[in-house]
Amino acid sequence: MKLQRVWFLFLKDLAIGPRSPLLLFVLAMPVLIALVLHLVFGGLAAPKPRLAIVDEGGSALASMLEALPGVNTTRLGSREALLKKVEANDYDAGLILPEGFDRELRAGRKPILQLHFSGESYAVSRLVLAVGAIDGIRAVEGKEPPVRVDILRVEQGDPVPLTTRFVPIIVFYAFIMAGLFVPASLLVEEKERRTLTAVLASPARIQEVLAAKGLLGLVLSFLLALASLVLNGVTVRDFPGLMVVLLVAGSFWAVLGNLIGIVARSSEMLFAIVKGAGAFLFAPIIFYLFPDWPQWIARLFPTWWAIDPLWQMVANDAVLADVLVPLGVVILMSLAMVPLLAFLGARMQKHLA
Repeated sequence: MKLQRVWFLFLKDLAIGPRSPLLLFVLAMPVLIALVLHLVFGGLAAPKPRLAIVDEGGSALASMLEALPGVNTTRLGSREALLKKVEANDYDAGLILPEGFDRELRAGRKPILQLHFSGESYAVSRLVLAVGAIDGIRAVEGKEPPVRVDILRVEQGDPVPLTTRFVPIIVFYAFIMAGLFVPASLLVEEKERRTLTAVLASPARIQEVLAAKGLLGLVLSFLLALASLVLNGVTVRDFPGLMVVLLVAGSFWAVLGNLIGIVARSSEMLFAIVKGAGAFLFAPIIFYLFPDWPQWIARLFPTWWAIDPLWQMVANDAVLADVLVPLGVVILMSLAMVPLLAFLGARMQKHLA
């Protein structure tokens, strides 16, 4: 195998392959899925109530509300700005404290509490902010509040936002579409058009053709997976480790795509294989959406090992050293497919000849 020929074949596939409308749709799908999920579920990732305050007289209540745990508090300069931003749902609620509010409160004159709620705010956010405001008023008034409100979570540890739970699905489609489907479909298309026979009549060997197809799938899946993570605002503690995880996973899907491309004799057969194996390949992803299910079942599926390292880095703040075991399993599975790929490739070359 000559790397120069692999590089030329890769450039040829890179220039010709993405011109297909089907492949353009395939490559755009993970990005579209990421955008749709971000627009639909993006608000679920911000559990803290958002409170805006306009303090016109230096009220002690404003400082007490700023000290509330679990509440994002912002001071604004005018009533008009507060009402506009609350109406636009930039804040869950807005509190206006006029000049002399504390003085009237301590004198027992019962001033009006100008607390405005957004029509799109959650009921739990309204409850937290209202109780917090009443608690602060009693403190400014010089009285002990009748109860103490503590906001507690039932689950152990930090909750995983719903948008984060969709990350494996988004990246899964990026790997399936770009890493598996692109090299497989290009290989099948060249067999149907008999251009593969012309390529193999040149000094190029089948191993070099498969290496070029696999390299294209690896590059495209890596870029699409990375773009999907960026579009969803995903951050990790070990960014270089994330690059390694994406490269190892992309290699696994590229090898599997080449294998399917060799087995499939036509486009119809390719689609049948991908559709038939889709449920098996996709099965472990469901377990990330339903964490109460027995997680050991997901480990029975090979694709779980290719997705879980990414999940651990995104959801559990893991580093590369924490995911070496599943990465090792992915590398072993990829290496195990190489001899079968070489055998089937050589048999296909003889058949085409």
